[in-house]
Amino acid sequence: MGSINQPLSNAQLEILKAFSFDLSDDDLKELKNLLAKYFAEKAIKSANSVWEEKGWNDDKVDDFLNRKLR
Repeated sequence: MGSINQPLSNAQLEILKAFSFDLSDDDLKELKNLLAKYFAEKAIKSANSVWEEKGWNDDKVDDFLNRKLR
């Protein structure tokens, strides 16, 4: 297995700079939860935009759920 030479993203670099010290276990857990919540909210907003853009409703979603895809 070879190593991948990929530079860090801008977000990774900022996080490394901001947290160049050790966090307590509780603080680390809180940070992970905060990041998870942030990305979950972004995903929900994106899904809501698609929902509105496509004019979907509960009936359309039920149709998707009941459709055989194979």
